[in-house]
This record gives sequence, C-alpha cells and structure tokens, in this order.
Amino acid sequence: MPKVGVVLAGCGVFDGSEIHEAVITMLALDRAGAEMVLMAPDADQMHVVNHLTGEVAEGEKRNVLVESARIARGKIRNIAEVRVSDIDALFFPGGFGAAKNLCDFAVKGPQCDIHPEVARLVRETVKAKKPLGAVCIAPALLSKILGEDKLAHKLTIGTDQDTAAALEKMGTTHEACPVSEFVVDRQNKIVSSPAYMLAGRISEAAEGIEKSVKALLEMT
Repeated sequence: MPKVGVVLAGCGVFDGSEIHEAVITMLALDRAGAEMVLMAPDADQMHVVNHLTGEVAEGEKRNVLVESARIARGKIRNIAEVRVSDIDALFFPGGFGAAKNLCDFAVKGPQCDIHPEVARLVRETVKAKKPLGAVCIAPALLSKILGEDKLAHKLTIGTDQDTAAALEKMGTTHEACPVSEFVVDRQNKIVSSPAYMLAGRISEAAEGIEKSVKALLEMT
C-alpha cells in the first residue's frame, strides 16, 4: 500500500485549499487503496477571506495547520515533521492557499518565495525520485522550486496564458491541457492537471484529478 503525502493549505478556495479538489484527491487515493499522510505548515495564513462576501476579513487570523485539520478530520501532521522516507509520493491540491500560504505566488508571481518546509519536502521527493503531483494553481510552487534548481521539467495549469507565462519565466515548459486531462513529465515523475483553473463544475475537476492520482500511483 503506497503512502501518499497530501499537502493542504488551509480550508477554503479563497484563502486555503480548494475543498473539492482536496476531497476528490483524498477519495481517489482511498479508492485506490493508498494510505494518505495529510500535512500542512504550522503558520498563519496570508489573510482570511469571508467566503460568503469574497472580502478580506480585516484583523482576523487563522492558522494553516489548524484550518487544514478541518478537511483532514483532525488527522494531520505538521509538514516540518514529515520526511521523504515517510511517503512514496507527494501531491498538492489547489486553491488560493497554495499560492498564498505554501508560497506567495498570488502576490509576487515569478519572484515568489516558497514556505521553507514545503520547498524542503519537494526537493527531498525529487532527490529520492519519488512522484510529485499538483493541480489547479499548485503547479506554480513546483515551478519555482524546480526552476531554482535548474531542473528541466514540464507542467500545466490549463490554458490561462498569463499564468502559463509566469511559470515559463520560472523555468517551466508549460503544456496547455483541457480540464479533463493531465500532463505527465515521466522523466521527473511529475503529474499536473488544471482542475478549477478551468473547471466549471465539480465533476469536471474530478475527472482530471482522478486521472492524475491514478498516474501518480502508477509511478510509485
């Protein structure tokens, strides 16, 4: 039974993990018989967004690990305590939290910084030649890390030209991809899919994510 690390970034599309993407990922892994190692950074969110109004809740603070525990039903680890020897693969659902809390791509674009523990575990995973997966906007953080390490690679965020151009500035070969499909970099064992970068409904997001999880597990 492979152990797959799933990195969460809070709880909610606008300031954390996209809940549909996270749950679809977890369901696909569970149905495939994989064991999940859910994790998140123990850090404050960049900000808190009222998901009813879409407005930033001024003065409110939330912790990424505590909020991610909502999705994990409490069974979650601080990413700082996870080592690559604990997992056989690593997967990142999307949501703005991936671009606000795991890194600050949402603010700085190609000049973004990555949370140090996220960067560490990604680099450990690459060095160990274990598979990586990312959907929606999460490929941006992989792009930054792999680009800094001068590792030739390919990823997709779908078809958004501006976001694709930002990834290319960080060193990624971007491959356009429809919502129902995924892109595999077999040399580096990386799979990515657009999910809600393109999806208009949950079933559309699910199709690409489920295919991505299957491809990830096939490479373990």
